[in-house]
Amino acid sequence: MISTPDRQRAIALIEEARAQGARLEAACRELGITARTYQRWTRGGELHEDQRPLVGRPVPANALTPAEEQEILDVCHRPEYASLPPEQIVLVKS
Repeated sequence: MISTPDRQRAIALIEEARAQGARLEAACRELGITARTYQRWTRGGELHEDQRPLVGRPVPANALTPAEEQEILDVCHRPEYASLPPEQIVLVKS
C-alpha cells in the first residue's frame, strides 16, 4: 500500500517526466507502477487516497471471544507452562 504523500510525490514525478516528453507508461514503469494505477490515483483530476484502511472488516466466524482469549492467556502464564512454546502447551493440554 502506497501512502498518500508517496502517491503525491509519484504523481508529481510522472507529471514532470511527461512535461519533458516522456510517455506515461515509461514514466510509470520507472516508479514501479502501472499506467492504470496512475489513472486510478488521478481519476477526475484530483488525487484519490487509498480507502482500504477505512473499510470496516467483518469479524471472522472462528474468532475467539474476549473470554476465550483471556482463558488462553491465563493458561499460558501459569508457572508450569510459562517456559513452553505454544505448540507444546497444546500437546500437554490435549
